[in-house]
Amino acid sequence: MPIATVNPANGETVKTYEAMGEEELERRLQLAEATFRTYRTTSSEERARLLNRAADLLDEDAPEIGRVMTTEMGKPVRQARAEAAKCAKAMRWYAGRAAELLADEHPAEADVRDSGASRALVRYRPLGPVLAVMPWNFPLWQVVRFAAPALMAGNVGLLKHASNVPQTALYLEDLFHRAGFTEGVFQTLLIGSGAVDEILRDERVKAATLTGSEPAGRAVASTAGEMVKKTVLELGGSDPFVVMPSADVERAAEVAVTARVQNNGQSCIAAKRFIVHSDVYDAFIERFTEGMKALRVGDPQAEDTDIGPLATEQGRADLEELVDDARRGGASVLCGGERPDGPGWYYPPTVLAGVGREMRIHREEAFGPVATVYRADGLDEAVLIANDSPFGLSSNVWTRDEAEVDRFVRDLEAGGVFVNGMTASHPALPFGGVKRSGYGRELSGHGIREFCNITTVWHGA
Repeated sequence: MPIATVNPANGETVKTYEAMGEEELERRLQLAEATFRTYRTTSSEERARLLNRAADLLDEDAPEIGRVMTTEMGKPVRQARAEAAKCAKAMRWYAGRAAELLADEHPAEADVRDSGASRALVRYRPLGPVLAVMPWNFPLWQVVRFAAPALMAGNVGLLKHASNVPQTALYLEDLFHRAGFTEGVFQTLLIGSGAVDEILRDERVKAATLTGSEPAGRAVASTAGEMVKKTVLELGGSDPFVVMPSADVERAAEVAVTARVQNNGQSCIAAKRFIVHSDVYDAFIERFTEGMKALRVGDPQAEDTDIGPLATEQGRADLEELVDDARRGGASVLCGGERPDGPGWYYPPTVLAGVGREMRIHREEAFGPVATVYRADGLDEAVLIANDSPFGLSSNVWTRDEAEVDRFVRDLEAGGVFVNGMTASHPALPFGGVKRSGYGRELSGHGIREFCNITTVWHGA
């Protein structure tokens, strides 16, 4: 894929970039290594001051960078501005809490006395340059949720962003530089995916984080394993949205629409499989389908647009193949399901019922505004359907029965269980999945410690 901004609303190429050559890439790796030697010794207070400044600048830039994101990957501009605000919030959260999250830990004297220590502690120290391989769907947020904790921990960042969001990638480097961070603390590498393996093998790069496809995650994990380097992987999901008889069905259906189509349906944590108890199935499906039909599809730069185009032409083709396969297998199309005429990579909000296990969409992630609905005759069947997926990122359950809540929390195979609400990431809550959704955690205290050397300090008598 060329490194270029291609407007998905009309398919026109806005700007192209040359990939960095070997000489420039080597210069940047040298700079990252050299910068880390000094940046690692800066105080938490100084890092916080710089990160807060970056948050202030991002708030000022939100209208413009929002338009850039929308031009590059098609999300409605209102959602783009909200993404920028969320990033600024996360920066401030880590700036305010990193010192506490990384404070020395002191085991109780009685617990370590028989080790021969007069005292002992655990200290969190930075690892070094961390490579971040990031996707296009949340081009600011995916990066900031790595960068904010990593930089506050004293690491330096090397960003390999998706090739279709180069302007956003370069903006991020410029943002941190304008905030006052030393040049080598955060660098954007304009390179193709083929260059990632060599960079990860470089001894100067100490760890990697990737959000993206399962094949990309396998490739990074394989190389990192060979080189014995720490990785955090978030590889997408096919999250269940379970509705039980005691739920507020009208509210559940309303939230379900947003949960499915946020970011044009191109979200790892978007609810994708809607599992509804037979007692409320008809009522839920009627409201849900009506809500999907009512969404406004159009120019993503317009303030009243609910759904813009998909980010890439190939992405739309992949989504169409999943829908067509389900249709051939006997699934019912309750709304949508047909590519509209005209320019741009648009696809309508679509609801599929009668989906079977043999259909591709049952086991593959549908990255776009397509929902699949399932009927469950009881809690056991709902759990069975929910777990019948290779992914396990998050989940949503709607019930007022506390015993049912306990059962779902116990048995759902996912990194999160959201009760009577939709999945959302938040700086204070750990984010990540199980199964083929990856491993490790971002955000919260867990996220900032992922790229730390957890050091035992032992003092003799």
